[in-house]
Amino acid sequence: MRVVVQRTREASVTVAGEVVGQIDHGLMLLVGITHEDTEKEVEFVADKIANLRIFEDEEGKMNFSVLDKGGQILSVSQFTLYGDCRKGRRPNFMAASRPEQAEPLYELFNAKLREKGLQVETGRFGAMMDVRLLNDGPVTLIVES
Repeated sequence: MRVVVQRTREASVTVAGEVVGQIDHGLMLLVGITHEDTEKEVEFVADKIANLRIFEDEEGKMNFSVLDKGGQILSVSQFTLYGDCRKGRRPNFMAASRPEQAEPLYELFNAKLREKGLQVETGRFGAMMDVRLLNDGPVTLIVES
């Protein structure tokens, strides 16, 4: 499992002109799932992200998590995170999980974040989406299982 984590002041995702997910202060997550991923990886990554100390305290040090700050999550499925660009000019997506395996794990990931008390908005799995965010910092990290 691979997740690009972006600290954001605001973010939204639109499908066919309709806003389907929108948050204010919190984290924008681009979520990729590969063939080997199971519930174990999902739980690990959800816990890591919920408790990742990437929000600043009064002294400017990253000491607070999204949970500490009462932030929100916008989670967007992103199979292209497993695109392999090493050969040729067209990415190979063989490492990305098939939708029938990825979608339940993606939904479980979002459920695990909600169980921790986070408000989680999402895109629409498998849809063409327009994603907008105002990156705060900017702070962008990659979390992998």
